[in-house]
Amino acid sequence: MAEDAGSGGAREVLLVLAVAGAGLALAAVAAFGPWQPSDDGPPQDRGAARSFTPGMSAPHAP
Repeated sequence: MAEDAGSGGAREVLLVLAVAGAGLALAAVAAFGPWQPSDDGPPQDRGAARSFTPGMSAPHAP
């Protein structure tokens, strides 16, 4: 039964490893690649992601 898998199973494992490697390579490029900020002026307000300060109480808190 194990002999029936043969090269088809090995080919599938190699395909999975190749796709995983390509994903890791793209993630590394995205994470460590150069990033150039635009010259469009000051950054726009992004809501809570930008306005939160640790230790700051929420406006609706008593």
